[in-house]
Amino acid sequence: MVVPYTFGLHEIATDTYAYLQPDGSLGLSNAGLIVSGDEALLVDTLFTVPSTRAMLDAVARALPGVTVTTLVNTHSDGDHWWGNQLLPDASIVASEAAATAMRDDRLYELLADPGDLRLPRFVDDLRKTFDFGGITPTLPNRTFSGELELTVGRRTVRLIEVPAAHTRGDVLVHVPDAGVLFTGDLLFVGGHPVIHSGPIGNWIAACERVLGLDGVTTVVPGHGPVSGPAEVRRFRSYLERVRDHATRAHRAGLPVLRAARETDLTGFTDLADPERLILNIGAVYRELNGDGTPAEEELLPLLGQWLDHRGAPVPPPGT
Repeated sequence: MVVPYTFGLHEIATDTYAYLQPDGSLGLSNAGLIVSGDEALLVDTLFTVPSTRAMLDAVARALPGVTVTTLVNTHSDGDHWWGNQLLPDASIVASEAAATAMRDDRLYELLADPGDLRLPRFVDDLRKTFDFGGITPTLPNRTFSGELELTVGRRTVRLIEVPAAHTRGDVLVHVPDAGVLFTGDLLFVGGHPVIHSGPIGNWIAACERVLGLDGVTTVVPGHGPVSGPAEVRRFRSYLERVRDHATRAHRAGLPVLRAARETDLTGFTDLADPERLILNIGAVYRELNGDGTPAEEELLPLLGQWLDHRGAPVPPPGT
């Protein structure tokens, strides 16, 4: 089934839906819906209360009489759970590792009101795009580790936790009877991903896990259009490219920003948000250093440098 990459709710298999938010850039995540009779399982809420309310209103219009009884949060990034409060009666499920990270999350407070704190330009732009007011953190009330099987009416849904990759506690949501997989941010299509956690080898292994699932023909990424196994293979190749380049650059002593600018993107030049290479190469450096450096927050100012000097020549060594 070819699913148009347009905003809103799309049926991608019988009684199985994706809620898409083009263009899939920062904060514009996808969600999913699995329906059986008058029950439904929702895969992720969205970045803000207004955007989640709009999604739930779209579901109510398209599927009157259907109630979301179960919500699965695929991971701890805010654009996949900050709207949870709008489903107060649902069973909210996440991996224990994701739930732990969610308990410590206060980023929404900073985005709603940074006070006198000077934020990077891209964060200011984010605040102009999204309304972060009114978020009340609503945490999972059921957690698991490894795998968990849920039922929605007469249907079975498998939750598969993978070792730390994009974040700690990433979960795949497999719908066997539909041949559908919701990946959360274990798959980005059309843009560069972000390695918050890693190691990158775990993410490559997660791609292998996806490709090894029987019968999966439709893959809904965390960001980007509805896809299939071919896009997963391409994404795996991207991660392998980043891993190999970052390893060579680290061995040569290149600073992260220079290594990012020198990345060979042949075959991936169509991907949006190339500045995220800074975070991804930094994650590989962190793994190779073995001492937690450079921390992700140390790399954020470099994103601004990339964006401010887009198209500029590669800086000389040592910068």
